[in-house]
Amino acid sequence: MRVTLFGASGLLGQDLVQELKADQLTALSSKDADLRDHSRIREVIRDSRPDWILLSAAYTDVDGCEANRDLAFAVNFEGAVNVADAAREAGSRLMFLSTDYVFDGSKRSPYQTSDPRKPVSVYGESKARAEERLLEILPDVCIARTSWLFGHGGKCFPATILSLASTRPEISAVDDQRGSPTFTRDLASALAQLCRASARGIVHVTNSGNCTRYELAREIVRVSELATAVKPVTTAEFPRPAQRPAYSVLSADSLHAYKIQMPEWQDALRRYLGSAPAEPPAVTR
Repeated sequence: MRVTLFGASGLLGQDLVQELKADQLTALSSKDADLRDHSRIREVIRDSRPDWILLSAAYTDVDGCEANRDLAFAVNFEGAVNVADAAREAGSRLMFLSTDYVFDGSKRSPYQTSDPRKPVSVYGESKARAEERLLEILPDVCIARTSWLFGHGGKCFPATILSLASTRPEISAVDDQRGSPTFTRDLASALAQLCRASARGIVHVTNSGNCTRYELAREIVRVSELATAVKPVTTAEFPRPAQRPAYSVLSADSLHAYKIQMPEWQDALRRYLGSAPAEPPAVTR
């Protein structure tokens, strides 16, 4: 399988490089190919002739997107359209990484792939609009929505909690936002399986189970055997520039349709806490 990966240096991208190292992989960071540069994107895809294009590159700073709407849409919407246009010209399949933030969080049962998009942040809006446009450009696109990513090689919630807990006797975490923490290594494995299954349409891909951020923080501290106390707080007590969905659990029905099962988030967290970043393999660029 020939694969061209955009976002190879990101949190998920690094694990995708590991997962796809046995394939004919062209792995590109934002320095290699800026999504906003249409001609460069066309050149890369024309030269690499991929069976699949994996688009995990994005502007993912949720609060940063709120302050930089134009940049968010330039990367997350227009950049995605550039890749989709080039994929159509080359006859390549496209997998687009999307997010639980396309929903407003008003449900209290897992979101299905058919539920309407109602983003409440600029980041979520940029991704929702990209989903809609990509489905128009490439009817057989695979949109893989995921949530609450954590992994090695970049910023993530568990790393932040560990850093805070190592220096403070007490930390706080929001207890009224519920979602599914997802380990990038498990996600990378599932995405590769979806490619090999010729997946199309929207698929929800997260670790199994769900929790609040407070419950996640408490589990991080417990598994790490730290003495730090974890205090639950409300979103109102911990204001951020961008609104987050209060409930963004994604139904796994669409993933199970491809006979793919994801481990429980607690198991994924234990493996994350007990592992170290892998050495990146040599990659053809």
